[in-house]
Amino acid sequence: MSTDVPGIGTWLPIQAVSEQLGVPTATIRSWERRYGLFKTARTGGGHRRYSPGDVAALQVMRDEVNKGRRPADAAVLIRDAGDIEEPYRSLVAALLRVTQTLDARQLDSLLDHSRDRLGIDSTISNVILPAMRQLGLAWQTGTYDIGQEHVISQATRGWLKKILFLGPVPWRPHSIVLCCGPGERHTIGLEAMEVLLSQRGWRCHMLGADTPPAALTSTLDRTAAIAVILVSHIGKNRETGVAVLRAAERMNIELFYAGNAFLTRTARDGVPGTYLGEDLLEAVNVVAAVTTSAQSR
Repeated sequence: MSTDVPGIGTWLPIQAVSEQLGVPTATIRSWERRYGLFKTARTGGGHRRYSPGDVAALQVMRDEVNKGRRPADAAVLIRDAGDIEEPYRSLVAALLRVTQTLDARQLDSLLDHSRDRLGIDSTISNVILPAMRQLGLAWQTGTYDIGQEHVISQATRGWLKKILFLGPVPWRPHSIVLCCGPGERHTIGLEAMEVLLSQRGWRCHMLGADTPPAALTSTLDRTAAIAVILVSHIGKNRETGVAVLRAAERMNIELFYAGNAFLTRTARDGVPGTYLGEDLLEAVNVVAAVTTSAQSR
């Protein structure tokens, strides 16, 4: 049941939030106390009341914890999504406003402006990826619909492809294969990595979404690839993603992996290769360092 709190409109009591999200009231209180993601109002009788924004944050916390992320890390993710410094904040906000106009050309121009102002690395790591995280959180909580998410994602992928094609001619002797594991559809992070590696002289072979082991091994047979990067986000797809890595492991090349399916140490047990973490620029630097070293051996 909702309650009108003077000055703040209709907010929900903790029991209603608990029932809506399927999260125990004790857990909600613990998250509120430990991580301070929201400031609940209280009635004259001292009872907590939660705003729609509070409920949205709790929903994301629940979803991220269910994926295997530690509550403290989930809280950082939510806080970071709304805590972006200038000049990036204005650019992220402008990009997200395109969700209202659905104007792909406008988004392309915004990203060009960001590239000219900040450079490619910073545009990807400080504008595109934070905007995609905010877009994903907004979609999870129902603020944006799937049509808005698709238009913005496709336009962003188009811009990344443009930057890739306009980039330098690869000068390194070997190449890198990038793929998502079986059942995985979200490729923007992988495509962003392709752009950043290409800017550093690597030729990349992008297999994209839903890559089975046979497709990867046949690509490796046809190329001078020195490394494979695999991304899997969905927990239930972890084992098939690992199977793809194991197929490549027999070919004596460098293996890297990333994504929410590997967030926990337990999820990474027995996985062949190097885990790249969640920072894209750091991941690119790790890949570049390891593969450069492998080339010299």
